[in-house]
Amino acid sequence: MPGFEPVPLRQYAENAYLDYSMYVILDRALPFIGDGLKPVQRRIVYAMSELGLSAGAKPKKAARTVGDVIGKFHPHGDSACYEALVLMAQPFSYRYPLIDGQGNFGSPDDPKSFAAMRYTEARLTRFTELLIEELGQGTVDWQPNFDGTLEEPKFLPARVPTLLLNGVTGIAVGMATDIPPHNLREVASACIRLLDDPEATVRDLCEHIPAPDFPTEAEIVTPRVELQKLYETGNGSLRARAVYVRENGNIVLTALPHQVSPAKIIEQIATQMRAKKLPLLEDVRDESDHENPVRLVLIPRSNRVDAEELMNHLFATTDLEKSYRVNFNVIGLDGRPQVKNLRALLEEWLQFRTDTVRRRLQHRLDRVQRRLHILAGLLVAYLNLDEVIRIIRSEDKPKPVLMARFDLSEDQAEAILETKLRHLARLEEMKIRGEQEELEREAQRIEGILGSRARLKKLIKDELAADAEDHGDPRRSPLVEREAAQALSATDLAPSEPVTVVLSEKGWVRAAKGHDVDAANLSYREGDRLLLAVAGRSNQQVAFLDSSGRSYSVAAHTLPSARGNGEPLTGRFTPPAGARFQALATGIESQRLVLASSAGYGFVTQFENLLGRNKSGKQLISVPDGADVLQPALVTDADGDLLCVATNAGHLLVFRVADLPELDKGKGNKLIDIPKKAATAGEKVVGIAVIGAGRELIVHAGSRYLRLKAGDLAAYTGERAQRGGTLPRGFTRVDRIESE
Repeated sequence: MPGFEPVPLRQYAENAYLDYSMYVILDRALPFIGDGLKPVQRRIVYAMSELGLSAGAKPKKAARTVGDVIGKFHPHGDSACYEALVLMAQPFSYRYPLIDGQGNFGSPDDPKSFAAMRYTEARLTRFTELLIEELGQGTVDWQPNFDGTLEEPKFLPARVPTLLLNGVTGIAVGMATDIPPHNLREVASACIRLLDDPEATVRDLCEHIPAPDFPTEAEIVTPRVELQKLYETGNGSLRARAVYVRENGNIVLTALPHQVSPAKIIEQIATQMRAKKLPLLEDVRDESDHENPVRLVLIPRSNRVDAEELMNHLFATTDLEKSYRVNFNVIGLDGRPQVKNLRALLEEWLQFRTDTVRRRLQHRLDRVQRRLHILAGLLVAYLNLDEVIRIIRSEDKPKPVLMARFDLSEDQAEAILETKLRHLARLEEMKIRGEQEELEREAQRIEGILGSRARLKKLIKDELAADAEDHGDPRRSPLVEREAAQALSATDLAPSEPVTVVLSEKGWVRAAKGHDVDAANLSYREGDRLLLAVAGRSNQQVAFLDSSGRSYSVAAHTLPSARGNGEPLTGRFTPPAGARFQALATGIESQRLVLASSAGYGFVTQFENLLGRNKSGKQLISVPDGADVLQPALVTDADGDLLCVATNAGHLLVFRVADLPELDKGKGNKLIDIPKKAATAGEKVVGIAVIGAGRELIVHAGSRYLRLKAGDLAAYTGERAQRGGTLPRGFTRVDRIESE
């Protein structure tokens, strides 16, 4: 087909995608290092300046501004343009807002809840003067707009590094940018330091810019070392954390991280409360108003709740602590996107600022020299006023005659001819000469600055310092190094309520509320009955021991309710084949207890040694063949408690618990002597009990029981591993013993 060149589809698609990618990168998503703006933001600011919407002007409907922007410079959707305008007017989104909005421009709860553009009005802020003040002073390059009917600036002559001050986020094709906002005074100070010391390192600059400065007063908790590394590489992340105070036992949040809404925080906390994963908290209220933009009140369940522990959990599980990605990816002066560190970014901006100031001075110098040239011509006209008037009255074309008669340039002659006669008549030589002298001094000053690198640098420094003083403010985001927040475990979050853990002979377990529970009379599955029951707290761990000596643990609050038959422990753990669950214990991790086997060996250990995460458990006590694991006995005073050991043949030995070694695991030491002949006949230990001050020992033999007070135990006291004494007649077949 004539006029067309066939192109392979693959090549066409590749070229089209590359063209689109470059358009998104350069003309939509990434900011320019000079003015720190994306094209749509730049066009909005320029269009508003052309509409005369300065900080002191009366605001106009936002729809008017949007119409000018999309009609003259930015042929895209009006909603996207208006959203960009709103973002620049939100003080909770921009550190230094560029637009002063009147009407509903959204709120921290919902930044996109702004009213339609037909209802809102807008004008530029004073800060925006730093972007457009030098626009008409020959400082920027101009380019045709999209239809070639108008011209627009390629960039704005920013007097300060807006790129760092307000930050920017953008997603292009294959790359993105995330630059957090910073403090104007700190950034200006760093720029001045770099001008004074061109060899300054990123570490040196971080003395002036220690961290970003968000619009909120939330704390930046990232360590300074990590922040410095972030500035050295141009990549990384930082964390900001909400600020809270204590008021009348309540926790009051007064500042949230940047771009975190109070409504979202309340929703996240309420979700945990509904799921019963936050029992430490009673209620949460939003008391925010005009005087207190952020005031969230957290009401703990009781005064015993550790506020710091609770807040650490909320920091870890909600947006009360938020991480921000940082990526200094910008379009440089060479027109290419690149990730720059802090020094490279400031250095390149200072180059941009130096070029801008140089162009501004040169533009002013050209205007001064042009005016001096005109004044020289006007002075000639004053000195020869009669001749000038005669030439103008008598000549058909006075301009060339004037030029030839007085050796004037075309511009000088034109200026004389354009001057009204009455003005020309009133021209005074002294007035002209005075203006000449003033302009000549200004020209010499400008030429001196342009000819001296030091004077040019001083001018830039002075202007930066003045702008920082005029438009800057103190840091809002305090720097407080804190460790990363850790969420509380499910056990820590569980309420501390009394429970009784019930284990049946067939290994079914459940937890009943309270300690006054008649475990024997609970309902059991057919052929099953009570084996053991221990009292504990719902926020404690429960350990189970099987006949092989392995230990398993589970949180008490995760056990099923005693209203049913419970659940089999084999559903949670995988004991060795043929092993049976024979004992259980609960308590705090530092609790000491005595572990023993029916073979007459045992040792003291801490409860934490019984705990483990593996479903297959952990080997804890060595159990000889044919022996069983006995129910552990809790120790209250390792130095003063007595250990009672009873056999099924009626032998009872009492000795000090301190005579037993404390081990993490093993077989332990001999508790009571069982002769080999007696052991062969079936004698074994049926129970152990720890007797503390004021407690009694109860010996059970069938339906009979015997109470032995402290004085009664003297007859059975001896050294560890002795035979012990024989219990009275009727108790020669002991079933179990317990302390009370």
